Amino acid sequence: MTLPTYFVSHGGGPWPWMKDQYGRAYDKLEASLQAMRRDAGDRVRAVLVVTSHWETPGFMLSSGTAPGMIYDYGGFPPHTYQVRYPAPGEPALAQQAAALLSTAGHPAGLDPARGFDHGTFSMLYPVYPEAAMPVVQLSLRRDLDPLGHIEAGRALAPLRDDGVLLIGSGLSYHNLRQFGPSGAAASKAFDGWLQQALALPPQERTAALLGWLDAPMARAAHPREEHLIPLMVALGAAEREPAACVYHEEDFFGSLTVSSFRFG
Repeated sequence: MTLPTYFVSHGGGPWPWMKDQYGRAYDKLEASLQAMRRDAGDRVRAVLVVTSHWETPGFMLSSGTAPGMIYDYGGFPPHTYQVRYPAPGEPALAQQAAALLSTAGHPAGLDPARGFDHGTFSMLYPVYPEAAMPVVQLSLRRDLDPLGHIEAGRALAPLRDDGVLLIGSGLSYHNLRQFGPSGAAASKAFDGWLQQALALPPQERTAALLGWLDAPMARAAHPREEHLIPLMVALGAAEREPAACVYHEEDFFGSLTVSSFRFG
């Protein structure tokens, strides 16, 4: 059976290991991630994460058997720099994905040394806390071209029939200079546009996403779009299938509107 794809707003830093500090702030996001596992069930044999925290000139896939950890955040408590998420890699899947991308005209390489960044391990911990599910990461291409990433998703679509859960990990709003009350208007306006765009018929939906810079307050929501581009890959891999909002709140960090989506 064909698996859905997801675009996940992954939250901030190592939040699953900071519940004493954050309290119930992440309850809704955590519940939506746990629901992802229930929805996919036992059909999943591996996860392919398109991470907003890894950019390379051309597409790259993590291909090590036991990826390490990348603590790509600052100013958090000391214990969050000791976090371990010991999920195995799957070199064969990395090779398969690289071949699909290369055949489609998007040359892709393998990086056996790449570890898990927090866009991967913080998001996956609520889904697979036992860290037994094999995980491969896909980088963003540094040009952040929307069409190129939609095409990458199209190329990777066959993996959905092979037990691979494709997750684009980013944030529907990502302006760290206005990550609070000053970002409320931009996050709400952009999220409203995103909800409407993803409800369009497939061809119109793709066109809308390609023109995302025309959305209300687009650059205020994404001064740089690396946290939005994983959405393009998730969309491309399920381009003709319906979208559903699977996580939404309007008081993230007290004032921000953020969402996650499932395709298929």
